[in-house]
Amino acid sequence: MRKAKFQIGQVVSHRIFPFRGVIFDVDPEFDNTEEWYQAIPEDIRPPKDQPFYHLLAENEETEYIAYVSEQNLVPDTSGEPVRHPQIGELFDKTPDGRYEPKAAAMH
Repeated sequence: MRKAKFQIGQVVSHRIFPFRGVIFDVDPEFDNTEEWYQAIPEDIRPPKDQPFYHLLAENEETEYIAYVSEQNLVPDTSGEPVRHPQIGELFDKTPDGRYEPKAAAMH
């Protein structure tokens, strides 16, 4: 099992699709439904044996929850805040713009 490359609270962008988000949970390997996995087009379907990340995600139109393989994420270096409405429930924003998990929100 590989160590996760990204951390909870880190802002990342999708390598292929135009969205970004804050990581709020990490699965050491794929842990979603087979139906969800099969819905990914086969030519871009990632292997299951890598970390998968739960994101408070956003694109130009909306905010949502995303589940993304490690190979499809890159660090977001825009410095722009993420506007997802649930961020305040899970994170405190530090003066330098990072997202720190709220102690009560973590298990």
